[in-house]
Amino acid sequence: MQRRKFLRSAGVGAAATAASAAVAAPAIAQSMPELNWRLTSSFPKSLDTLYGGAEHFAKVVAEATDNKFQIRIFAAGEIVPGLQVVDAVQNGTVEIGHTASYYFFGKDPTFALGTVVPFGLNTRQMNAWLTIGGGNDMLNDFYKGYNIHGIVAGNTTAQMGGWFRKEIHTLDDLKGLKFRIAGLAGNVMAKLGVIPQQLAGGDIYPALEKGAIDAAEWVGPYDDQKLGFAKIAPNYYYPGWWEGNAAIHMFIGLDKWNALPKHYQAIIRAACADTNNWTTAKYDADNPKALRLLVASGAKLQPFSQAILEASFSAANEVYADLMAKNATFKKVYESMMAFRKDEVLWFRVAENTYDNFMARQSAANKL
Repeated sequence: MQRRKFLRSAGVGAAATAASAAVAAPAIAQSMPELNWRLTSSFPKSLDTLYGGAEHFAKVVAEATDNKFQIRIFAAGEIVPGLQVVDAVQNGTVEIGHTASYYFFGKDPTFALGTVVPFGLNTRQMNAWLTIGGGNDMLNDFYKGYNIHGIVAGNTTAQMGGWFRKEIHTLDDLKGLKFRIAGLAGNVMAKLGVIPQQLAGGDIYPALEKGAIDAAEWVGPYDDQKLGFAKIAPNYYYPGWWEGNAAIHMFIGLDKWNALPKHYQAIIRAACADTNNWTTAKYDADNPKALRLLVASGAKLQPFSQAILEASFSAANEVYADLMAKNATFKKVYESMMAFRKDEVLWFRVAENTYDNFMARQSAANKL
C-alpha cells in the first residue's frame, strides 16, 4: 500500500515539474528578444587576435542568449575604414564597433586615455584603474558626448617599439623620420623631430613598401610577423614606451545600449570581460614563439638607448602639461590615471618587478 501511494505521489510530482517547465520555457523565451547587430572592426581579418577578439565576443553573446542575440562581424574597410569606427557607431551606421579608443584622439585627446598614453599603465594596472579606480565611469562620462558607450574588451599587453629601415642610435637619428605611430605618442615623437603618420593596420605594409614611411610600430611579434614588416625594415626596437598596454574597446551606440534589456547588458559586459582575458592570454602565449621566429629569420632585435627613453619621457610630460592646460576633461581623466600609476608602480617595484627581474637574470644565464 505504501509503495502504491509513493508511486502515485511521484507521478503527481513529475507531472507538476513538467507543467512548471512548460510554463517557464515561454517566459524565459519571451525575456530573450531576437536581435541582429552589425559590428565594424578597425582590424583586418589577418590579425586573428585583434579581429578574432570580436569573433570571440560575438560567439559568447550568442551562446549566452541561446542564439537570440546575433552580432555579425565586418573587418576594416568592409563597411567603413578602420579609423572611422566611432563615426559609424555614433551616426547609427552600425550598432557596435571594435577598436582602439586612441585612434580618435584627433577628435579629443581624451580618447587616447581609453587605450594608453606614453609611459602610462601596464596591462594589469590598466585593468585595475578601469575596474576599481574609476576609469570606466570617467571614460563613459566622456564617451556620452559622442553618443557611445564603451566597454574594454581586450588588451595587447606591452608592445614593441617598431620596425625601422635604419638603426636608431641617437636622438639625431629620429629627426625627419616618417614613422607610423598611433595616439598621443605621435605628438611626443614630433617633439623629438619625428614626422608621425597614423595609419590603420591594413595600410601599414603598403606604405612601408612604397617608402611613404620610414618606420612603423604595430603591436608585437605575433601580429608583426603576420604583417611582414621585417622584410622591409629589419631593425626591431623595444620597448614600445608609448604602449605599456593597449586596451581595446567595444563602442556601442548609446541609444542602442540604453534600449537593451538589463540582462542583455550584463551578457555584453560578461562577454567583453571574457574577451579581455582571452585577448591578453593569447598574446602572452603567442608572442614568445613569434619573436624567436622573427629573430631566426633576420630581424635585428635592439633596445632603445637610455638617452632616447629619457628624452621621450620628458617630451611626453611636456605634451601632457600642454593638453591639461587646454582641455579640462583630459586633465581630469589623466590626473586620475597618473595618481593611480604612482601607487601601482611603487607596489610593482616591491614584488612584481623584483620577481620578474630575478627570473630575467635566470633566463639570461640559461638556467630556465
